[in-house]
Amino acid sequence: MYAQVIVDIAHSQVDKIFEYSCPPDTKAGSRVKVPFGGRIIDGFILGVSEKSSYPPEKIKPVKEVFDELPALQEECFSLTERLSSRYKVPKASVLRLFLPSEMRLGKVREIYKKYAKLNDIAAPISKSAKRQREIIDYLSTREECDYTYLCNEFGRGAVNSLEEKGAIAVEKRRIKRNPVPEIISEENPKILTYMQGNAIESIETSPKRVHLIHGVTGSGKTEIYLQIIANEIKKGKSAIFLVPEISLTPQMLSQLRARFKGEAAIIHSGLSAGERFDEWWRLRSGEAKIAIGARSAVFAPLENIGAIIIDEEHDSSYLSETSPRYSTVEVAKMRAEYNGCKLILGSATPSVESYKEAVEGNYNLVTLPERINKRPMPEIVISDMRKEVKRGNPSPFSAALREELDATLKSGNQAIIFLNRRGYSQKVICRDCGYVAKCENCDVSLTYHSEEDCLKCHYCGTRYRMLPACPDCGGVHIRYSGTGTQRVVEELSALFPASRIIRMDNDTVSGKDGHYKILSKFAKKEADILVGTQMIAKGHDFPAVTLVGILDADMSLQFSDYRSGERTFQLITQVAGRSGRADMKGKVVLQTYCPENYILRYAVNYDYEGFFNNEIKIREATYFPPYSLICRVMVTGEDDKKALDALKGVYFDIEELKKTNPKEFIFLNKMHSPVKKIQGKHRYQVLMRLKSYALLQKIYAVSVSRTTSDVLVYVEENPTNLS
Repeated sequence: MYAQVIVDIAHSQVDKIFEYSCPPDTKAGSRVKVPFGGRIIDGFILGVSEKSSYPPEKIKPVKEVFDELPALQEECFSLTERLSSRYKVPKASVLRLFLPSEMRLGKVREIYKKYAKLNDIAAPISKSAKRQREIIDYLSTREECDYTYLCNEFGRGAVNSLEEKGAIAVEKRRIKRNPVPEIISEENPKILTYMQGNAIESIETSPKRVHLIHGVTGSGKTEIYLQIIANEIKKGKSAIFLVPEISLTPQMLSQLRARFKGEAAIIHSGLSAGERFDEWWRLRSGEAKIAIGARSAVFAPLENIGAIIIDEEHDSSYLSETSPRYSTVEVAKMRAEYNGCKLILGSATPSVESYKEAVEGNYNLVTLPERINKRPMPEIVISDMRKEVKRGNPSPFSAALREELDATLKSGNQAIIFLNRRGYSQKVICRDCGYVAKCENCDVSLTYHSEEDCLKCHYCGTRYRMLPACPDCGGVHIRYSGTGTQRVVEELSALFPASRIIRMDNDTVSGKDGHYKILSKFAKKEADILVGTQMIAKGHDFPAVTLVGILDADMSLQFSDYRSGERTFQLITQVAGRSGRADMKGKVVLQTYCPENYILRYAVNYDYEGFFNNEIKIREATYFPPYSLICRVMVTGEDDKKALDALKGVYFDIEELKKTNPKEFIFLNKMHSPVKKIQGKHRYQVLMRLKSYALLQKIYAVSVSRTTSDVLVYVEENPTNLS
């Protein structure tokens, strides 16, 4: 037998099939070790055949075949072909997406445990064998015992002697590492409201492949997801459930486990290598039928998929920022097409692109305009921070927010304070000469963290000692500019010393249970105020939260990005939705220096349709997506001259494309990236706006041809961050 193998080397020069001889029982999809270029490397079997197109003496044998059940199923090969062609990356780069990295590199294996129990047939035990008799007495009171414990307690020799005599039986069993060890209570399906029932019926009966649920926060989208999954499980099918943040997965997994028990498995990078390995194999073997996780779970090894659900579909985290730079929604569409299943997108604030598809009839649009039991949406009050400054208020909190916080705490309820900026302050500035402390490896200002009394770069993670004086002029008048979550906690503690405050951002969340511990503590009312960044903005359901404070609500409006208005509307709506989700009415204090901005007016009234109608007209008039494609070719390298030379080559190639296709280009230019250096690598870009996707594959080909061992060139489509 002969195996067609893709070697696990992500390079275009070896991006082809190599043939090896293999054992007769070898199956397509298996992981293997093969000889290649004088060394033994990993590979993936794409197919097995009885004949080879090469002379047998020239074909080397496979060294090792892993896994009784092939790790990759047939769908993987179809997706690999499509994604490799779509993003112009080697097939090995795509195949890696389907496997946990530690498993692919052989760094994690199954774990087994031995158990001992008494045999039914008694064996003769010598009277002098005191230890053996003690073991018999011990095992007689229990069904079985951990073999290692037995050896430690009574001696390995005594245990082995009893096993040899047939007095005890020792069994080796595989142990599954459980990422959610907490005991979860049983949960029954909730009684659906009229609107929820209509939504499910619409999804089940519509002939369209893609469905968009546009439901306000608290409208019961989660219960719709769970009942759709239940319907598919009853049919013998499986399901994928994606959420944007790892912090949301424990809460959602708890609901899935309560409803579906062991049929739900969690997949995300926050798990330990062993947990991720075991959860992945539970899905691959069919033991678990439901995969839940962040972006990477779209590649979960499930077969016969009945539904793929993407919650908070508008979130930018669903776009990969590493090669291959795929769109999760696009991959989900491919899997939905392959499996003939439903793709359900859900959001209170859908992306402009998705909502346009829905209103034009390409998606099935399902609307949920009211909260469950017609509970009112929280009232949003705008607080003009310009007036606060004139009143001499130096605090990051307006008088209105302080009053509402005081009333909330006195009533025994909880509050959430949102600020999308971690650390103590945004910048450290010398008041004498204007010097701003910057990272040596990245072209960005450093953020001061008071708890550690250090400066941090939020791009590369490098830490610096706090400046005792300005390195330029020697001045000691160092000022902190801007407010971060750390400083907000400090000032809240001063204002409300009796309150219990916890912070949730990238600095406080550590370890695989970091998110869960903070959120669990807040859910149990062991804290009164939760201060956090974007990770607290969506998906969470805390019944006791009646107040949300949004600091610097207009900060995202200041970015020179065509999506700034959309992001601001989404963020305000999502954060506001954390308030008043139970029986008590919620309130939101929105602090801004631009209260007259039209985006804020739409947000205050929860008027998504008004926002969309206005935004789509602006996009159409200015030829911005979805009426065009913004394409950025990034050029990065440690050697500035080599990177600049590569930039010129890329620009020349694309200019040639423009000469033959002038009508396709709305804009084209080359320049430094706004952040000129990250992690010691110089960054340049060719930025263009195209009327369609017609030239995209040729632009990808340009990036591949200009990539060298010293310079990386890659393409970004409608990038979420143009810095």
